[in-house]
Amino acid sequence: MRGPPDTSLRHQQATPPDAPAPPTSTDVAIIGGGVIGLMTGWRLLCAGLRVALFERGTIGQGASLAATGMLAAAAEFEPGGEEHVALALESQRLWPGFAAELSADGGLDIDYRRDGVLLVATTRDEVARLRFRHEMQRRAGLATEWLDGAASRSLEPGLRPSVVAGIHCPGDHQVDPVRVIAALRQAFIERGGILLEGLAATPWLQAGRAVGVTTKQGPVKAGIVVAAGGAWTEIAELSLPLRPLKGQSLALACPPRRPILSRMVWTDQVHLAPKSDGTLIVGATMEECGFDDAVTAGGVYALLEGARRVLPGIEDLPIAAIWSGFRPTSADDAPILGETRIPGLLLATGHHRNGYLLAPVTAAAISQLITEGGITGPAASFGPERFSAQEAVA
Repeated sequence: MRGPPDTSLRHQQATPPDAPAPPTSTDVAIIGGGVIGLMTGWRLLCAGLRVALFERGTIGQGASLAATGMLAAAAEFEPGGEEHVALALESQRLWPGFAAELSADGGLDIDYRRDGVLLVATTRDEVARLRFRHEMQRRAGLATEWLDGAASRSLEPGLRPSVVAGIHCPGDHQVDPVRVIAALRQAFIERGGILLEGLAATPWLQAGRAVGVTTKQGPVKAGIVVAAGGAWTEIAELSLPLRPLKGQSLALACPPRRPILSRMVWTDQVHLAPKSDGTLIVGATMEECGFDDAVTAGGVYALLEGARRVLPGIEDLPIAAIWSGFRPTSADDAPILGETRIPGLLLATGHHRNGYLLAPVTAAAISQLITEGGITGPAASFGPERFSAQEAVA
């Protein structure tokens, strides 16, 4: 018998490897080993700084290996997101260069695909919502195209005849999270970064200033501390408007030479992301349930039914894996980047559903802040000071 599907994250290590002894000091200490922490650390190493990264478990285990790898500035655009879309487009612009550098530095292909995203509708109500979304995209200056059902199905012949409308977002791309995390890990180490898995760290404060981090193996001095722990970012001296938003996802095994889709397809219920190894990721639920990581029958049913409504070919595919993860979601669903009221302590968290999309712009912003003393461009609008003092830094 094949046995049950894997209910862990895709290819996640079960236990952290033996970590090296932490250094006594470093230029920058990063707390959190997801895509944000790793990419930020890698860019700081490229700038000539010494970096130590502390991960309480294994690299990518929080949200990064549970993600789909969407780089979808246009498809993700929602009402009230006008300021956020500028940040998303800037990061999307940076991605091709980052992808090339990362593949060269990490020595691994990250499956960066420029196939675009197709949003589809099957009912009158869904078409109305899709029309509204397309009008928003058009007013925001996003390059998207309205398609009728026939044109949508010509892009993706496997879709059901009930698909009656679509929006094509050619500028939206994707990567494979498993490959990105592996490449970042390798690039970080090759650049001389000190990677400490299985070692939790908290900011070390003296006289109201961050002077490093404390760990069970002792303190580590650092000129700058970057808190990039995703949904687990917690600092006793700060009250951050941050919460976990659970998502369940699953992977279907498709023959690599006969992919069921050629690009990402989104519906009202799910998104479908084909990867070059033949995997089709179906995600993701949106659940307010704290850190309850249970994979549930209702969640899996919602994913499969949402996918089957538009893509009948999934019915014969084996389920390869099922997992859950926690999006780090802020009070306004936008990232929290930059300085806190504690000197020497920076934040890089709160990326909600857009950790992979926003990783390059986040890494560039934190690197600029550390090396030049400030952030310019769209990222400058996403500091913690935008929240009330009671919520953000009280």
